Amino acid sequence: MKKIRYILCLPIVLLGFACGTESTQQTTATESAVPAGQSAVQDDVSNPNVVQVALGSADHSTLVAALQAASYVDALTNVGPFTVFAPTNSAFDALPAGTLDDLVKPENQRKLRDILEYHVLLGVYKPQDFVDGRKLGTADGRSVLVSVNAEGQVKINGAKILATVPASNGIIHVVDQVLIPQ
Repeated sequence: MKKIRYILCLPIVLLGFACGTESTQQTTATESAVPAGQSAVQDDVSNPNVVQVALGSADHSTLVAALQAASYVDALTNVGPFTVFAPTNSAFDALPAGTLDDLVKPENQRKLRDILEYHVLLGVYKPQDFVDGRKLGTADGRSVLVSVNAEGQVKINGAKILATVPASNGIIHVVDQVLIPQ
């Protein structure tokens, strides 16, 4: 009697395994088609993160291209919080001829990423947090120098802060120069 029950249950068990295997194969195929990383998350409802803000700014297309070339997009779409000094397109244009073209080459990805990390602070620094003579540590382990003139104009390593934009994972300070580590 027990043998008959086992024989009758065997097709049901095998069918269950077959369905489970097919489901796993479909999930694996679907997962491999989806890009990895935080930047792949689609969310049109929440406040934009620092990368999404840059993507939405026509004046930061060069910065976005540099972030992509350095594979630094996912890092800046994470939770943070970050303070990002975002050079404008004209700031990149002011670099010596050929500098940017050289930096976006695949063999210079690490060098480009070092420069981009020099534009990022861990934590949120609002305009009122900038004190003349203060050194702030950057994501690449170096530091930038804050200067504030008598009129309250803030500069980071000589680059003027032109505007400040909040983001869901930090704050962006638009600057008029590319910060180059010494």
